[in-house]
Amino acid sequence: MLTLSCHGAKREQAPAGVASPQLLRTANEDQQMYDTSTLSGTSVAPELPKDDEWFNTPRPLTLRELRGKVVLLDFWTYCCINCMHIIPDLKKLEDKYRNELVVVGVHSAKFETEQIGENIRQAIMRYEVTHPVVNDTGMRIWDRYGVHAWPTLVLINPEGRIVGQASGEGVYDTFDGLIGQLADYYGKQGKLDATLLKLKPEAASAPAHDLDYPGKLAYDAAHQRLALSDSNHNRILLFSLDGAVQEIIGGEDEGFADGDFNAARFHRPQGVCFDPSGTALYIADTENHAVRVADLAGRAVTTLAGTGEQAQGLFLGRRGRELRLSSPWDVVLVGKTLYVAMAGLHQIWGINVDSGEAVIQAGSGMENIIDGELRQSALAQPSGITTDGTRLYFADSEVSAVREADIAPNGAVHTLIGVGLFDFGDIDGAYPSARLQHPLGVDWHEGAVYVADSYNHKVKRVDPETRTVTTLIGTGQPGHKDGEALKAQLYEPADVCWAGDKLYIADTNNHSVRVYSPASGMVSTLKLRFP
Repeated sequence: MLTLSCHGAKREQAPAGVASPQLLRTANEDQQMYDTSTLSGTSVAPELPKDDEWFNTPRPLTLRELRGKVVLLDFWTYCCINCMHIIPDLKKLEDKYRNELVVVGVHSAKFETEQIGENIRQAIMRYEVTHPVVNDTGMRIWDRYGVHAWPTLVLINPEGRIVGQASGEGVYDTFDGLIGQLADYYGKQGKLDATLLKLKPEAASAPAHDLDYPGKLAYDAAHQRLALSDSNHNRILLFSLDGAVQEIIGGEDEGFADGDFNAARFHRPQGVCFDPSGTALYIADTENHAVRVADLAGRAVTTLAGTGEQAQGLFLGRRGRELRLSSPWDVVLVGKTLYVAMAGLHQIWGINVDSGEAVIQAGSGMENIIDGELRQSALAQPSGITTDGTRLYFADSEVSAVREADIAPNGAVHTLIGVGLFDFGDIDGAYPSARLQHPLGVDWHEGAVYVADSYNHKVKRVDPETRTVTTLIGTGQPGHKDGEALKAQLYEPADVCWAGDKLYIADTNNHSVRVYSPASGMVSTLKLRFP
């Protein structure tokens, strides 16, 4: 079945003269085979602009030169969790039809930061996208194809005509059979070009780093150490406050395996948190759609919840290894309950760490910014979570918000900063005028919420009582510069964490950990020392 799309329409309809592509009907909907009239398509696919910026290819591409190929346009924006979810399906299709199919990513940005070419290039490398991607400047291609939501896929036959269009997740089953039929039909007519497209992956020229797009941080006060998810290295690091690495949990190869610290495998883990004694570390294993537990004394990893496959709905009657999750992005422990920012379902869950049972703490599952009773509220891709012991504070990324949810089951959700899905910016001050831009990380400290305001390349402080926000670190321009806090530069930081009297920052696109000292007002870069 076709699933719901990520966001509401940015354009109401296609420009005049462009035919609206027909919606794909899948075999599991009606069990019908497509006839040749379907394979022949509807209208000619609008050409791609010649002057847009391209990635993963040595030169810009045109649909005319791709005649003879089955072409799948993927309209995406790199913040969108639903767009992330279909990347594995696209890779499966590319592997299966490597000679017949060309996937072209059309990056039609939602946020201002996402319109910048270098930021798109970083996202392409972070999510290991290897097919050609075009920067859809001004959403011109989006408008030409009458697209209304992220992600949307448009299938084009080898004669350059549109065969179908669909929005949402679950794209492998939707497109697999039809691509196979197109390849067979046009192959038999001698109209299929099986030559491999020459690519130039962005990652091929990227330098190696000790860290690779680090995600989240946590502090263990009992042992004076930090945990860091070294996300694209698929591992967790434990290190002292001065940077001496003490433990490496997992290996650089992605996987889903329990076992000792050397044998355990993760897939782009994000959130981490310690239990109060510092003997257990809970890990949001994001792209395995699981929550893992590292026994720090026994040096072994087990799975608390998750099957390794993404939930396509709610299955809360199950527990532990039978429970399906969807992109858990951050975790925080209160008593025996591990609260999970479940980005893929737009909810916050609570998982009992003894039984593995899960409940919905907040969020109806609808993507929006609506306050009210916990389960009647609407969230939008919660990606960072912290607590003061009685309330949960979370970064609600897609509405550029910082919000709070009561831990008490009869409580409510309230918004501190943020007003809507398409309302964002870089404005300090009070609610409702203040603006953030896709924040990803939060930490509670001495009565305030500190925020990794990711797409503004800043760290900010939110006062929950006055609902005001002020900039603490950063100029608003991406870069890697130490020094005075307001003159220092970060690059899409994903998390913040207080440890003792200093604030540590996961500076994601700089592949580094930064440290802010309130005493000196200075920002420095932590040098990690590996054994």
